Amino acid sequence: MPVHPLAGKPAPRDLLVNVPRLVAAYYTRRPDVNDAGERVAFGTSGHRGSSFARSFNEAHIAAICQAIAVHRHTRRVTGPLFLGMDTHALSEPAFVTAVEVFAAHGVDLMVQDGLGYTPTPVVSHAILTYNRGRTSTLGIKYNPPAGGPADTETTKAIEERANALLADEKEPFRILFERAMRAATTHRHDYVRPYVDDLADVVDMEAIARAGLRLGVDPMGGANVAFWDPIAERYGLDLTVVNRTVDPTFAFMTVDKDGRIRTDCSSPWAMAGLIALKDRFDVAFGNDADSDRHGIVTRSSGLLNPNHFLAAAISYLFRHRPGWRADAAVGKTLVSSSMIDRVAADLDRRLVEVPVGFKWFVDGLLDGSLGFGGEESAGASFLRRDGTVWTTDKDGILLDLLAAEMTAVTGKHPGALYAELEGRFGAPVYERTDVPATRDEKAALGRLSADAVTATTLAGEPITAKLTTAPGNGAPLGGLKVATANGWFAARPSGTEDVYKIYAESFVGREHLARVQDEARALVAAVLAN
Repeated sequence: MPVHPLAGKPAPRDLLVNVPRLVAAYYTRRPDVNDAGERVAFGTSGHRGSSFARSFNEAHIAAICQAIAVHRHTRRVTGPLFLGMDTHALSEPAFVTAVEVFAAHGVDLMVQDGLGYTPTPVVSHAILTYNRGRTSTLGIKYNPPAGGPADTETTKAIEERANALLADEKEPFRILFERAMRAATTHRHDYVRPYVDDLADVVDMEAIARAGLRLGVDPMGGANVAFWDPIAERYGLDLTVVNRTVDPTFAFMTVDKDGRIRTDCSSPWAMAGLIALKDRFDVAFGNDADSDRHGIVTRSSGLLNPNHFLAAAISYLFRHRPGWRADAAVGKTLVSSSMIDRVAADLDRRLVEVPVGFKWFVDGLLDGSLGFGGEESAGASFLRRDGTVWTTDKDGILLDLLAAEMTAVTGKHPGALYAELEGRFGAPVYERTDVPATRDEKAALGRLSADAVTATTLAGEPITAKLTTAPGNGAPLGGLKVATANGWFAARPSGTEDVYKIYAESFVGREHLARVQDEARALVAAVLAN
């Protein structure tokens, strides 16, 4: 994809969303349940969409919340439901809808005191903290009692029930917001202090403070904006919040590579503002709007590639967490860098490779059999220092602070630590590209059998693996991965766009990567044609 002329530059006014019109569409546009694009659909990040496209409207949220309430009742879930919201323009309208429906169904609801914003990992932390020896909960972020993303069975049941409600066109049972907020079942909860106080159990905060590191953070207008001052005060950190603006248009952002505004903390174009300040800090970091992803910036490396930081973090953690189980494994998604495979082998740790989606790490993080779980899209979490669970959802704040700990303890920033890994294991080149595809082609790709691939070589090397299920847990990949000794590609259909994604990596070099990509496109096209 060519770089847009506005990439890395301040967003012009004509690029900003019209928030009043967006909110009006949320309340006034009714989805057509017969149109697949307007139905409730749970991907790896829950139900997503736009009110303009009739894919994220009040009818969707009301139906989903009623479906969750009914699901809780049928499963005899009696514990509270922890409800959070981030800073996107439709979060507050959706929050209002959710409170009205849940209160009408008598669900014990925990909302942030003062109606502040709540990062996704903080909701996970709150669920797990409550569940120590108590009854079960289910979160609006589709997080069941385990605290992390819901399993496929749960999301399918909620999705089907919500779509049935949409088709029925009957309004879900609800009460007015003011009455719902006064209900005996609606409780004010402090999400901030328990999370902040517990951070010392998972990150060496004393080491960061002792090192006197100068830390910079850009919340990128996201839900963690109110967390950094309490963190700095609680642990005595020299930490500067470089931008405290919360604006649902995200007008303060620099434009991403494709000319759109998004809080992608793994994008050098979206992170251009913080990168420009890198020389002011020893380590700096940013997060997306719901704070489940991280972006790490250092003076000499700039913004670290997400795969690079994951590999460096894994190498560091498994050497500095003696309280973890000796058999605690390394978890990665199938489209994450194979540098992680080499690091895990060097650590003599089992590698658990799973399909895309953080839900696949939940059980391992809960029981301590996974020390770390990470995705190539800059999302990860890991165990507390004593080997027990921290969160079972991605935690961008946690990975930010880990970057500071790594710098404090080793005297080297994460970019330098990754360079050392390259010196030992090679320097891979990694890239993701999109290929146009029809809905039928995407469906066919998701159903592929490994037997459909007849090729025996890829980019001049013998093929060593043809995968349509994950080696780590046997779950379907929803696509295809083909590997050789020094390269691989994976093809997956997009859940939101008419494309399939090709992830590819080479330990040989840029030219070899291009060859892998070309042959990957041809191989997938041939398989789909047959």
